[in-house]
Amino acid sequence: MATQTRAWQRMLSGRRLDLLDPTPVDIEIEDIAHGLAFVARWNGQTKGDFAYSVAEHSLLVEALFGRISPKAPAKWHLAALLHDAPEYVIGDMISPVKSAVGPDYGKLDDRLAAAIHIRFGLPAAVPATVKRQIKKADKISAWMEATQIAGFSEAEATKFFGRPDKAVMEGLQITLRPPVEVRRAYTDRHLALIKNM
Repeated sequence: MATQTRAWQRMLSGRRLDLLDPTPVDIEIEDIAHGLAFVARWNGQTKGDFAYSVAEHSLLVEALFGRISPKAPAKWHLAALLHDAPEYVIGDMISPVKSAVGPDYGKLDDRLAAAIHIRFGLPAAVPATVKRQIKKADKISAWMEATQIAGFSEAEATKFFGRPDKAVMEGLQITLRPPVEVRRAYTDRHLALIKNM
C-alpha cells in the first residue's frame, strides 16, 4: 500500500495550507509576516548581523512602488507588499534555481499568489500595468540590495538588474533588523494599507 505524499504545511496559526490547492481561508497575515521575516534573500550571503529577509525586501519594494506610482490606490500598494508573499511557504529561490526547477515552480507560485490576493481583497491576478510597476520597484530594490549589502559593484548590479532611477532611491537605505522587528513592521504596514482600501 503506497503512502500519499503530504502536500500541506501546518502554520503557526494552526492553519493547514494545501500547497497544491491553496484556499484563501487558510491564509493569515501573521503566518506570512512570520515566514517572510525568517526567509533570507540572497541565500543569506549579505553583510550584517541579521539576514536580509524577504519581509524587509517587500517593505522596500512597496516604498519604491509608492515613489514610482505616487497616485496608486492602497490596494496596489498592498499588491506590492505581497508580491513575494508565496515565499513564506516555498522559500526564496534565486533565479538560477528557479530555472533549474522549471515551470512547475511558477505554477505553484501563481496558485499561492492568487489565494493570497483573494484573501486580502485583491484580484487573483494583478493587472499587467500594475505588475510592471511592481516589477520595476523589485528590480530597483534588487540593485540597492546588490550594491549595499550583497557585495556587487554598481556596474555589476546594473548588468544584472538594469540602471535604476537614482531619484526613486533617494533617501532610502537598507538597514538590517532582527526578524521580530521586521515581522512587526510588515504586519503594521499590511494593516495600514487594509484600512485605506
